[in-house]
Amino acid sequence: MKIIVYLISILFFLNFFYCAHADESRLKGLNIARNHCARCHVIGDYNKFGGIGSTPSFQLIVGMKDGISRFENFFERRPHPAFVRVPGVPRWSKLPPYATEFVMTAENLEDLLVFVKTIKKKDFSKIPIIGKYRNKVQKPFLK
Repeated sequence: MKIIVYLISILFFLNFFYCAHADESRLKGLNIARNHCARCHVIGDYNKFGGIGSTPSFQLIVGMKDGISRFENFFERRPHPAFVRVPGVPRWSKLPPYATEFVMTAENLEDLLVFVKTIKKKDFSKIPIIGKYRNKVQKPFLK
């Protein structure tokens, strides 16, 4: 009986430690998004009327089939290589960056991913243009 109580208390402690670490990581990820990503992307309620109109919101990206992988390698996707620096990865161009540069480390990326995984996905069917297109494609052409 003592062993069971001991194991339960260890599991409780590990769960508490993991949750505290995950929450700290999520907050770091949110700060990264606010400080660097919000200048172009809408990041939920933080800046729901901000961003650049032609850039997808974080909610929209997370809702894509490959959304998480898009966040995992965003620094390789245009236009990010122009201003995101990754230690050990050479710059794509010698031209000066057109936005404030920032460094993305593996730890920063992990924090950002922890935050991104907490974002509510955008329902594509409720987006007027995409939703109408998707509904037309799914309906049979012949009756």
